[in-house]
Amino acid sequence: MVASPRRLRRITRVLVTGGAGFIGSNFVHRTVGTRPEVEVTVLDAMTYAANPANLAGLQDHGVTVVEGSVCDVDLVDRLIRELASSADRGEAAVVHFAAESHNDNALRDPLRFVHTNTEGTAVLAEACVRHGVHLHHVSTDEVFGDLPLRGSGLPGAEDRFTVDSPYRPSSVYSASKASADHLVRAFVRSHGLSATISNCSNNYGPRQHPEKFLPRQITGLIEGESPRVYGSGENVRDWIHVDDHNDAVWAVLDRGVSGGTYLIGADGERSNVDCVRALNVLFGRPADDFVRVTDRPGHDLRYAVDPSSVRELGWTPRYTDFPEGLAATVRWYRDHRGWWETSRKDAESAYRDREEVLG
Repeated sequence: MVASPRRLRRITRVLVTGGAGFIGSNFVHRTVGTRPEVEVTVLDAMTYAANPANLAGLQDHGVTVVEGSVCDVDLVDRLIRELASSADRGEAAVVHFAAESHNDNALRDPLRFVHTNTEGTAVLAEACVRHGVHLHHVSTDEVFGDLPLRGSGLPGAEDRFTVDSPYRPSSVYSASKASADHLVRAFVRSHGLSATISNCSNNYGPRQHPEKFLPRQITGLIEGESPRVYGSGENVRDWIHVDDHNDAVWAVLDRGVSGGTYLIGADGERSNVDCVRALNVLFGRPADDFVRVTDRPGHDLRYAVDPSSVRELGWTPRYTDFPEGLAATVRWYRDHRGWWETSRKDAESAYRDREEVLG
């Protein structure tokens, strides 16, 4: 349950973990653009999923970038201690995006996900308790498992995840994030940690690694290739533009209750095959010109979240027209070909080694 909103926080300094990745870097850009008074420090391990180019030019706006892991106890303690020392200039917060997040990689290297996503969160929580800094933990709707397709007639087919939904993770990725959520709540109850949690639906927008579903299709189309769809393509995701997600995170930072959980979504349920058809239309191609490939093991069927908990904080999404947001995303990838060409080549090499085209 989410209690009534508390007093407005006056956050003037944030440590953003995973701030060179997709959602984290967009959070930094959004913060610099809309809250120039906030001092931003980024902590990122600069793995393959991060890109220093995501933060290009932001140092001119006072953004400090530190390369390192959230599992580095001494480094994390030093950075959060420095955050706490700015308390006379307003409140400080850690915004925790850092995570291993690609389900296909979790199938091959599960322990890396447990180390970063679970142990890293515990390291941050302990340091935040030690220095009296608020922690906002960014999680995923995947911790709840999946739902039946709408119209299937099955129990739960018309439901959406709520803050009271039970956890039923299907993958090592979602299980590691579920574990991290539970750790944050335990630190709140047992150690007095000031913390909030948000579980967001699938993000799209600029700076997303081309191994992910939408940028994989977009960059492939730019290269003149047909989109590739897992299995039937009927799997449904609840899409939200990354800027809307990050505005919602700020709403939680400003007004969320410590110990509260907030579900972030934009009522954007669409099947994978419908997304591919929309992209084909944007590229002037026949809607059904795509290739079906073998499905991912344990592929969740449908995600959908009830965002009323975060809307109660005064947030509403700006990108309510999905085709319009998708077109803007396509333009970004067209305009930033040098950003994704090498990483797409590497990702596609891995995909082609294990994918089989279905007849």
